[in-house]
Amino acid sequence: MSAPGLVLGIDAGNTKTVALVADAAGRVLGWGRGGRGNIYVSKRDALAAIDRAVLGALAMAGARASDLRAAVLSATGADWPEDFALLEAELTSRGWGESREVVNDAVGALHAASPSGTGVIVACGTSAGIAAAAPDGQTWHTSYWQEPEGAEELGEATLRAVYRAELGLDPPTALTGRVLALYRMGSVEALLHAFTRRGRRPPGRVGRLARVLLDAADGGDGTAARLVREHGEALGDYALVAARRVGLGGADFDLYAAGGVMRHPSPLLRGALLARVQQCEPGVTLRSGGFEPVAGAALLALRAAHGGADDLGGWRAALEETLPPETLFRT
Repeated sequence: MSAPGLVLGIDAGNTKTVALVADAAGRVLGWGRGGRGNIYVSKRDALAAIDRAVLGALAMAGARASDLRAAVLSATGADWPEDFALLEAELTSRGWGESREVVNDAVGALHAASPSGTGVIVACGTSAGIAAAAPDGQTWHTSYWQEPEGAEELGEATLRAVYRAELGLDPPTALTGRVLALYRMGSVEALLHAFTRRGRRPPGRVGRLARVLLDAADGGDGTAARLVREHGEALGDYALVAARRVGLGGADFDLYAAGGVMRHPSPLLRGALLARVQQCEPGVTLRSGGFEPVAGAALLALRAAHGGADDLGGWRAALEETLPPETLFRT
């Protein structure tokens, strides 16, 4: 299979934006990176991050915008019809591709993780999103239906657990010492003051506490283990909703876990997620591996460039051989 020109895949996330330029066979020729790409946080900054990533990828590939046959943007903040319209208009105004498509970042992540592009993915990083795709082409993502979130929510839950333990409302927890050490605080009251005082500058990102929570849970702390289990079960509930929305209910679909929180060495969060899903769908399997989300956008662009035809096996093999180094994706 062949098609003229190059393809562009973009993943615009809550912490970084990455772009890939590949040839029609799926070989990556160039890549670039920018900052946060969420138009709900700042439209101007998000578009600047996308521009930086794409222009870097084009320059590395020695290519021009006019060389692009197809472009796909997988974006956090692509949720409502007006979001898709805005982002598609921005791609068009830049002349990126003869065909252009915008998908939610959870959809791009699913195509990166699943060799067939079908199944359900639970992406849990700074925030969280879930997407499902069926063999007949139906797709659905949780968007603002999503209730359980990612690292920021887990961090807030960790702080609440420390405060409650200090007041004697809950049993003592190893989280207290771990959190005080992270923020270099001498007492829980000092910690609470740092996060709530007038004119405050928080002592650090709350999302950092997700790792503290998972570490403590893995170490056997009861409070931490409970919080992780409850979060995994809540994510599982929404994964089941996504599966049913595209007709996968009652089918032995593949479940994928992605994102920085899900990559923690502890199996507790992933295990709670799978156990909750298997209560209703016992034939579901949790799969690991797959590519970084931007590869999902590149695969969708390759399909568009080839007129909807698929050579997923060949394209995935070519991408795997030529993907950027892992350092590009670190946050």
